[in-house]
Amino acid sequence: MSEPIKTLPLVFDEPRGRKKPPRHLADLTSPERKALLEEQGLPGFRAKQLSMHYFGRLVDDPEQMTDLPAAQRAELVEALLPTLMTPLRTMEADKGTTRKTLWKLFDGALVESVLMRYPDRATVCVSSQAGCGMACPFCATGQGGLQRNMSTAEIVEQVVAGARSMTRGEVPGGPGRVSNVVFMGMGEPLANYKAVIGAVRRLVDPSPDGLGMSARGITVSTVGLVNRIDQLTEEGIPVTLALSLHAPDDELRNELVPINTRWSVAETVEAAWNYARVTKRRVSIEYAMMRGINDQAHRADLLGDLLRSYGDWGWVHVNLIPLNEVPGSQFTRSSDEDTDEFVRRLEAKGVPTTIRDTRGSEIDAACGQLAATEA
Repeated sequence: MSEPIKTLPLVFDEPRGRKKPPRHLADLTSPERKALLEEQGLPGFRAKQLSMHYFGRLVDDPEQMTDLPAAQRAELVEALLPTLMTPLRTMEADKGTTRKTLWKLFDGALVESVLMRYPDRATVCVSSQAGCGMACPFCATGQGGLQRNMSTAEIVEQVVAGARSMTRGEVPGGPGRVSNVVFMGMGEPLANYKAVIGAVRRLVDPSPDGLGMSARGITVSTVGLVNRIDQLTEEGIPVTLALSLHAPDDELRNELVPINTRWSVAETVEAAWNYARVTKRRVSIEYAMMRGINDQAHRADLLGDLLRSYGDWGWVHVNLIPLNEVPGSQFTRSSDEDTDEFVRRLEAKGVPTTIRDTRGSEIDAACGQLAATEA
């Protein structure tokens, strides 16, 4: 490389002293919701009705909750359904089938989520942190630093909002449902482990306790927090693990993904392999193609040899991502020729490989472009 890549210091913990988001039923299990109402002198059985409105009927207007007594309705809603986030702006691309929403959280922090409708599915890409502390230099989110972790309910609300839009026919194609969730928005999901796992559980819990989604439709991405990958392996929730690798060698990955200075490529891939071994779920290796940085033929061979060293039992799939360029960045997208050669070399090693169909780049809604600015 012609010049060193500049990175920011790694940040693992959010600033202290911040006020926590309001407690919401999505933060709580069904028994906890009931207990909270009873602590406040309200009928505990109303928790199930509130949960049905939120998760089952996707209602956001208390006036539509007609099975709640009018005299208690406001108090019940305030107890378990406080407002968590306010939409500031929604931008559309792909003839309206890609929608990026900018949200303002209760404390003024800004995050973004993206709803993408395809012919056979609808996916919500959610943020798990306001900002990100991983400092990957090619990612717009990482350059802004970490503001704070999001709560379980704040994460879930992004999915519920997308589900409402689909149910109400606000996305071209008629009424539908959200089938997939990817934790690939702002933040490093495994750096906010407790809230993210809580959100995953709310997504898969059957209605009215949750949205009743299939765990197989949920993808959790990480840049490689090995201790948390190991923890996820033992959770017993068969989500798809996506490892943002971006380089097959430590020298380069130390610069592109600074967390690599704590856990090496070998340690990171070993943890991903073990996740696949235990859960029987194929791992996705995410690899953003950057011109002249990580797209050389010898790195394709190195990546192929690394992944095949764990056997050929179908544990892994490589997802090449045409770099979503950020204005002012030194990083640019690889040529189609170099990307095709990368694919050819990986497939020659027996590694299944695809090129991601990037959507929303014109509204800065693609991977690595979420910066959550009001401008």
